Amino acid sequence: MYKINLSLLFLLLFSVFSVITHATQIQKSFLPLSLANKIIAAAVQQCEQNGFQVSVAVVDQSGVIRAQVRMDGAGAHTIESSFRKAYTSASLKLSTLKIAQIAAKDPELQGLHHMANNILLLGGGLPIKINGEVVGGIGVGGAPGAHRDEVCAEAGLKSIQESK
Repeated sequence: MYKINLSLLFLLLFSVFSVITHATQIQKSFLPLSLANKIIAAAVQQCEQNGFQVSVAVVDQSGVIRAQVRMDGAGAHTIESSFRKAYTSASLKLSTLKIAQIAAKDPELQGLHHMANNILLLGGGLPIKINGEVVGGIGVGGAPGAHRDEVCAEAGLKSIQESK
């Protein structure tokens, strides 16, 4: 009798613990590689149509690269700038063009890029959102002008919004 009761007690405790653990798990959106690749393909296509040779990076919400490409003819520096723009937009959850505009008006914010080595206050980076949650960032570098980089990044984001 004692062994049966002890077994039932352990079973009951295990069941309660499992329910509590399941109830406290937080559902968090993430950026699948398939979406990262789709975003990059659309951004590259837009830049190709505009005659620009760029690099495009997509990072997750932690700033870790999920995918990155460098188009034929893109400068070597564009690899780093595309990553840093993606990192900045994912980390600060804003367009890098918007961040640069805000920082230009506020001298205290101009030091943002000293906060972390990968922060870049230059347009061309946008946060990637799924279900209203920032899950990463896209960065484009190499077009003649940050606003043109941003147009290509926007095309990348639009490609996943259309598929919803």
